[in-house]
Amino acid sequence: MTDYFSAALGGDEISAISSIGLAHLGDAVYELLVRTWLCVHGKATGKGLHRATVALVCASKQAELSEKILPCLTEAERDVFRRGRNANVHTIPRSADRATYQTATAVEALFGWLYLRGEKARVNELFLKMMEEDDAT
Repeated sequence: MTDYFSAALGGDEISAISSIGLAHLGDAVYELLVRTWLCVHGKATGKGLHRATVALVCASKQAELSEKILPCLTEAERDVFRRGRNANVHTIPRSADRATYQTATAVEALFGWLYLRGEKARVNELFLKMMEEDDAT
């Protein structure tokens, strides 16, 4: 039986997944990290918890926070980020422009890629870097 909580694929297997597929998974990884971060830090309860989550997972916030991690990405991570940003996204939410949404997609693709590689410590490191100055959220 495959343990989907601890999935770790090889390079060829991950390469077979589209950037949109990686972003789809990375979206869930990022949201789980945000929800966990909010609960652990006691940032909100009830309705406020949902609002805080939505505020942190929206495309504009992801794009903004991505600026904090770009300088520390490895070459391979930058390639995944670039491919995610250049993915052919057909539907853009009203709350974001195309460039912002593509940057958010890039972050999600990177998180999905790292997660599938089994690099949870690296995902966590990048997430914490993104959240550094947002402890007041």
